[in-house]
Amino acid sequence: MAHDDPKTLVSTGWLADHLKDPDLRVLDGTCFLPTEDRDGRAEYDAAHIPGARFFDIDDISDHRSDLPHMVPPVEKFMSRLRAMGVGDGHQVVVYDAQGLFSAARVWWLFRLMGQDNIAVLDGGLPKWQAEGRPVEDMPPIVRDRHMTVRRQNQMVKDVTQVSAASKLGDYEILDARSPGRFRGEEPEPREGLRSGHIPGAKNVYYRDLLNQDSTMKSPDDLRAVFERAGVDMGKPVITSCGSGVTAAIINLALERVGKTDHALYDGSWTEWGAFPTVPVATGED
Repeated sequence: MAHDDPKTLVSTGWLADHLKDPDLRVLDGTCFLPTEDRDGRAEYDAAHIPGARFFDIDDISDHRSDLPHMVPPVEKFMSRLRAMGVGDGHQVVVYDAQGLFSAARVWWLFRLMGQDNIAVLDGGLPKWQAEGRPVEDMPPIVRDRHMTVRRQNQMVKDVTQVSAASKLGDYEILDARSPGRFRGEEPEPREGLRSGHIPGAKNVYYRDLLNQDSTMKSPDDLRAVFERAGVDMGKPVITSCGSGVTAAIINLALERVGKTDHALYDGSWTEWGAFPTVPVATGED
């Protein structure tokens, strides 16, 4: 069970106790892979935690980029959240329909925008429903609330910065994809991408950070996962994955063990794997 922390991770019990708090806002941040043939918005419309708003990761993104769900401009983030009735002074809890998957990306995005009163629901909607807790299909009543954004630029990296980190070795680059994709043995789900990983990166498969029920492991168990992967916790970290979603699970896990100097490579393998001038490593190294 989660050690409840309104800035990182809270349990279903914590959310149930606080669900009627006037300044609590619940977000459904469900986002499925294109190969899953599921519609997060449709599933939200059918059943969601009472009062939850739908946070559309693909919509609240930078549509000027060819890459999927890149960080939105500050103004777009502010206006979308205001329209959802989420703003200053709110405690936000975000969940997803897979337990703990895309909710971490929403958590990271809020942190990037300088909003740290946000937690991921440990175990997400599956755990909530398995415990017989209420869901509804009604849209929430929304009242505008201003949001102040102070973008934390150190929390996101681009391909140039990651390339420099790969060459210099001054950051730990942690890749959340499966071992087979990391080693270049499994094809990438997106067409046209090379297989392998960023040179110097280490593989911390996001599922290894979770229990069987998709709750996050305890801080001690998380530390053991990082230790087994050979991560030097004395260095700052850049996380990466396929398209910047599961990488955020590593960022959340790092925050849970008290490590705060971490950033996310927003373009991740969708960018690196298609970029002709950057090198690709295969195997374990």
